[in-house]
Amino acid sequence: MNVTDPREYYPDAQDVDAWQAEILSQAEAARPKIRVLEEQPYDFRMGVRHTGGLYLAVEGVPPCTFYCFWQRCPAGRGPLLVHVPGYGAEMSAHPELVADGYNVLHVNPLGYATPQGPDESKRPNGTWPVLPDTVRSLGQEGYADWLRQAAVAALWGRRHKAVDGERLGFFGTSQGGGGALLLASMFREHGARAVAADVAFLTDLPLSYSTRKPGAGSLAFDPIEEIGRERPDDLAAAWRALGMVDTTCHAHRLTMPTLLLAGADDQSCPAATIRSLFDVLPGTRSYTEVEDQGHAYTTPFLHMARAWFRLHV
Repeated sequence: MNVTDPREYYPDAQDVDAWQAEILSQAEAARPKIRVLEEQPYDFRMGVRHTGGLYLAVEGVPPCTFYCFWQRCPAGRGPLLVHVPGYGAEMSAHPELVADGYNVLHVNPLGYATPQGPDESKRPNGTWPVLPDTVRSLGQEGYADWLRQAAVAALWGRRHKAVDGERLGFFGTSQGGGGALLLASMFREHGARAVAADVAFLTDLPLSYSTRKPGAGSLAFDPIEEIGRERPDDLAAAWRALGMVDTTCHAHRLTMPTLLLAGADDQSCPAATIRSLFDVLPGTRSYTEVEDQGHAYTTPFLHMARAWFRLHV
């Protein structure tokens, strides 16, 4: 099968709605065991924390144990901001947001990163497999598992006594930006007030595919081309699986205020892909393109996200 326009195989709005509802239903039905780790790793290199936090292990949500970092707001009760990692699976703390009066929950799905460091057994080929797994399993694994685990953690945070469960925000960079948009889509009717996405991956993948430039998209496109050679009857289903996690397919659900930043020199997540999402967003939206910015955490992002959350969360 030759694919000239992958969007031909992308899911429609009703398919995306049903898929999101199914994952959220699975997350709500889960019975996770969430425990505070007895040992809280501390690094004396840049390790002083005026705002503390706790590492959490989340067990009982297939396919594996995963980890979070929980920072409680100082005021006793406040909104919740959920952060998800880039494709490097780094773990992050956000004391500046806690100081602003938020609870902050960093969620690191699939157990790729632990409080002691990365679990190298989960990346045998030198890169995390979540995106190739999504393609090769035709959407049954990979980001379906990643999002289910992230949703379980967000639901736990939403129910916490320190959280106003009707005031949620989601944010992240690269995969974290795309993941934040997907989670905001999922929680649209469950407290999501705003989302902020920095150089968002998982955005307009067909446009990235059409350029064939090296970058993050090749993690999906190499398996796509492998399926085209070896399992051509599955090629349409593989593109449909990518469509389920392409943020442009969720635009109709991103009705909350949405902040987007792009890098003008970003080859991994080109600015044109992020603009294509911005162009179809239905509600309050902001797009900023940072000059001379490649694919990396952008300096303006947290400053702008803090203002965005103050306005809308």
